[in-house]
Amino acid sequence: MKTAVLVFPGSNCDRDIAVALELLTGTAPAMVWHAETSLPDGLGLVVVPGGFSYGDYLRSGAIAARSPVMRAVVEAAGRGLPVLGVCNGFQVLTEAGLLPGALMRNAGLSFVCRDVPLTVGNAESVFTRLYTKGETVTFPVAHHDGNYFADADTLDRLESNGRVAFRYAEPVNGSTRDIAGILNDAGNVLGMMPHPERRIEAAHGGTDGRRLFEGLMELVGA
Repeated sequence: MKTAVLVFPGSNCDRDIAVALELLTGTAPAMVWHAETSLPDGLGLVVVPGGFSYGDYLRSGAIAARSPVMRAVVEAAGRGLPVLGVCNGFQVLTEAGLLPGALMRNAGLSFVCRDVPLTVGNAESVFTRLYTKGETVTFPVAHHDGNYFADADTLDRLESNGRVAFRYAEPVNGSTRDIAGILNDAGNVLGMMPHPERRIEAAHGGTDGRRLFEGLMELVGA
């Protein structure tokens, strides 16, 4: 499967996801600079990585969401291309309008960096199809602005349409209804605050993140 990772000034998790993708797919991803106006052909996945794009200036993800490459990502997502946003990437996806809501400062006003248990809320999307709904998985988090917020109507729609992909199994950052990851209506865009790319190998503490990528790889390969 051919993949791409976006790179913004201030990205610091782009290499993490690149290493994980190369390990899983056998092919190094294309590293796409934020000023590019198009994506490589034949992609099966685009990842918007974690970090501090543009130094979180103005608001986390706000400037990156308006970069030239994100216009291409929005168009590709509309055509059905799978797009994954992790941590700062989740913030970018909400700022770009690909996902609803916003990511706010953690309730405790402090950086959170630890392993957290998650409950799988949706096991039918291209990203979550190899998980079981209701099972508990463990991913690490590392964020300061990971508190997901949306108005009550939006939250109700997310819940009723099965768009809550992952939920914190214990309070982490004050996130509304403990939401850790959400999908778009079509199920091909996933934004999540925890880092699945850091749970690929047992040597890193577990392999719960592998299935997120392997399920997508099976579909693209088929």
